[in-house]
Amino acid sequence: MKKINILTFVSSVLFVGTAVAQDKNKSDLGTEVVDVVRRYDATVSEAFKVREMPNLDEEVKGKKKEVVYTITSFPVASTFVPAKGEAAKVEAKRNLERFDNYALFAGGNYTNIHGELFVSGQVDPDSYIAGFLRHFSSQGGIKNLLLDDDFSKTTGGINFSGQKKKIGWNTEVGGSYQTVNWYGLPQEEFDFPRNTVASINSKQKYKSFYVDGSVTFEDLPIKGVDVYFNSFSDDFNRAENHFVFKPRIETAFGEGFFGKLDIAVDYVSSKYKRQDFLNEGGIADYNNEAIVTYKGTDEHFNFGAEPSVVLQGEDYFLQLGVGLYYNNGKIGGTSDNNFYFYPQVKASYNLVPNLVIAYAGIDGGLTQNTFKDFVDQNPFVSPEAGLRPTDKSYDFYVGMKGKLDHTISYNIKGSYTKENDKALFRSTPFSSNVNRLDYLYGNAMDVAYAEVETFSVFGELRFDIDNTVLLGIRGEYNHYDSNTREAWGLPSIKVGADALINFTDQWFAGMDLQYIGERKDLLVNQDDMHTTAIGSVETTKTLDGFADLSLKMGYRPTKNWTVFLKGNNVLDQKYNQWGSFRSQGVQIMAGAIYKFDF
Repeated sequence: MKKINILTFVSSVLFVGTAVAQDKNKSDLGTEVVDVVRRYDATVSEAFKVREMPNLDEEVKGKKKEVVYTITSFPVASTFVPAKGEAAKVEAKRNLERFDNYALFAGGNYTNIHGELFVSGQVDPDSYIAGFLRHFSSQGGIKNLLLDDDFSKTTGGINFSGQKKKIGWNTEVGGSYQTVNWYGLPQEEFDFPRNTVASINSKQKYKSFYVDGSVTFEDLPIKGVDVYFNSFSDDFNRAENHFVFKPRIETAFGEGFFGKLDIAVDYVSSKYKRQDFLNEGGIADYNNEAIVTYKGTDEHFNFGAEPSVVLQGEDYFLQLGVGLYYNNGKIGGTSDNNFYFYPQVKASYNLVPNLVIAYAGIDGGLTQNTFKDFVDQNPFVSPEAGLRPTDKSYDFYVGMKGKLDHTISYNIKGSYTKENDKALFRSTPFSSNVNRLDYLYGNAMDVAYAEVETFSVFGELRFDIDNTVLLGIRGEYNHYDSNTREAWGLPSIKVGADALINFTDQWFAGMDLQYIGERKDLLVNQDDMHTTAIGSVETTKTLDGFADLSLKMGYRPTKNWTVFLKGNNVLDQKYNQWGSFRSQGVQIMAGAIYKFDF
């Protein structure tokens, strides 16, 4: 236990947030395997491709648990990512010497620069302190754009964690600074006069400060408490504060029979400004020449309680519970309060020991949306994006997972989900009026809320051949029913494959391929609205599907050094990431990692 806190921090905070730390004992038999992902601040390109990737390096010391992380995940400008499956993991142990600290530097075309530094130290036998700094920047260079497309992000933080007697803790303080450009002008659909382009300042800046902490207790009914605070702002008067408090209570009634109570207190306040054509009564009127800028505030206090009882045996797991939520909200200053009730039932059964586990459940909950969450998913989001929580009425699923033999694991799953106020991304309205705010020329992404029902089928296979060849293939099909014209931005088909080959202890190579199917975007022409006075001129735009291939190769000349070469979007696909945001072409980066102990 003395090392796992600092290693979890290393893997989950610094390397793409994909830590996986799972005990392989019988007590885990009944629970569905879930990758616990820490809050992750994505770079601009990583916001389009955030997934668990084959490892380039795993050379930090570890004890008791194998921590899987990605140390050199360079941005690939891809939009959607096939959801990582929850197949039983085939344990892959490495014989490489591990280190507590490292430094990384890499550079490539588009003037892409990537640097990382992680240092850690032992305060006493039971506690650790660590600090990290990470930077990625690109000068851009996508051809035939009318606006700049450079971006950057710098993050840093300090972590203090440990365990004394029967109390464990993990605290972290950090922040980030990010710049992007709203370069996604719909140039194929509209003409942009020179004076209009010259009037647009497409630069956006995001600033974030957070405090994140947790404490766990071994022999108390209160098993743990998580606390999180984030202050997030941008260059267009968007200011947001988000606070989360989550205690966890558990008590045993007998062997294999216990009760649980998870409580969530989640508060967000987000202030912003809006701009529109309004008449004197404050109603949208596109015959009116006046453009009015006004302030808005979205504020939501969510309180949730999830009581449940758990029955667990040698071959089965059953959890029976409910979710009770209350939302005290203000949307644009107007109050909107609601109570919610959700079924929460999970079950699994070991049909064939260690080979076949059947599982099913029906789940639901109230998810708090924040502007920071939207930026993490899509950094080109409009500062005018409104906030409201997503009500997942139910998610019914059934599946099967396990191992075909000691080298192959699988997971197949079907689900049907209903969500109210699901956040969807679509382009902001287009206008050639030079008095508009800089993201209201169709060159940013707005958030639209919709009622969406989704039928989904997912499958995954993973192979581990003597820890020399690691392969994975996965696919997902989704069918959407929405109360809007389309389920904006959501693809029906997502397919992926990845591979890692360890030729020797020195040489290794990897591959990552994903295919994303067609998506739909909405273009709104406010110039035509003003001219025709019909109040709505809308066009559905189809974003073509694309294949994105990444390749990498590395060499370890010594135990301390690793040098690597990585190519992203090797097929040079000129696809749109979101709306009219085109991706960078082939991206080549070369660099080195130095691993060390003090």
